[in-house]
Amino acid sequence: MPLRSSLSPAAVVSALRAAGCVFAEDEAALILATARDAAELSSMVDRRAAGLPLEHVLGWAEFHGLRIAVEPGVFVPRRRTEFLVDRALAEVPDASVVVDLCCGSGALGAALAAALDEAEVHAADIDPAAVHCARRNLAPYGGHAHQGDLCAALPSDLRGRVDLLTANVPYVPTSDLPLLPAEARDHEPPTALDGGPDGLAVLRRVAAEASAWLAPGGRLLSETGAHQAPAAVAAFTEAGLTARVAVSEEWSAHVVIGVRDRSS
Repeated sequence: MPLRSSLSPAAVVSALRAAGCVFAEDEAALILATARDAAELSSMVDRRAAGLPLEHVLGWAEFHGLRIAVEPGVFVPRRRTEFLVDRALAEVPDASVVVDLCCGSGALGAALAAALDEAEVHAADIDPAAVHCARRNLAPYGGHAHQGDLCAALPSDLRGRVDLLTANVPYVPTSDLPLLPAEARDHEPPTALDGGPDGLAVLRRVAAEASAWLAPGGRLLSETGAHQAPAAVAAFTEAGLTARVAVSEEWSAHVVIGVRDRSS
């Protein structure tokens, strides 16, 4: 039965708790602050109680101090990926040309654009819904989002000019997809999650393509799982990059960093 539109804050909390939301009070506060009227409030609570990710219900996700628009069917940026942004900024604090592959909502590109002074920022994704969302999030910074398969989506004049290339690639092994939380499994695109048999299929492709697009001394950064990190470093090395892993214990995040030789 649909919830009535005259929901009190306590009723919102109760409905979310009954639906199994662990942080019902926090989620209720966000929903109550976002809903513009009683009917929208009722709809939002119904959708969240039905299992839609909170970010899709709200229409936004908090990421690196920004409010990132997140549309239904688009990958929700994870807070642990803020570590990738922090590492990228530490590696190339003066980057002037930035590319974000597998961009999803464009959260990484927007965060980097917000932190870098007048950087030229491009993002790309194979999913048209993601590209539409990324364009919304990059527009305030003059960034560009392109639809296509990895670097094939990029303007050709970026070749050899990219100072910083980020790629939050899908890295869940195919056999592990059924083990994901229902919010991800049922509401996010498989192309944003499925990393192939060992979770590194897309990462290997990105690494193989990166050197042609990176400027001398340019960096490629990609998130991966802890157990995948050694194989990811090997993939970067095989692609001609000098590679290492950065780890955040706080976020349980692992980021592989590859550097193109300045002499190559």
